[in-house]
Amino acid sequence: MTALPTFAVYAAAALAEIAGCFAVWAWMRLGASALWLLPGLVSLAAFAWLLTLAPSDFAGRAYAAYGGVYIAASLVWLWAIEGQRPDPWDLTGAIFCLLGAGFILLAPRTA
Repeated sequence: MTALPTFAVYAAAALAEIAGCFAVWAWMRLGASALWLLPGLVSLAAFAWLLTLAPSDFAGRAYAAYGGVYIAASLVWLWAIEGQRPDPWDLTGAIFCLLGAGFILLAPRTA
């Protein structure tokens, strides 16, 4: 799997995880109905399944690379869904995280 399809898997996983966690947040912090938990659980199950599609021989490496994508996707969620624009520190941090994820994911492995 090349970098672009891998990024698509991670992006879809991030959306599923953030949506699932937001459902719990909405229920516990925003006073939404407990019915929000049902699609939230489905979304979190989809997240876990999507991460199994990551092209890595080791789960820890797949999760580590995913972490950078998750951070950047969380800031997109912050802006698009919650209406709070990320500040320059948010964006700088996300760039560092994406660079780190790229090193983990795309570095040549000797063994």
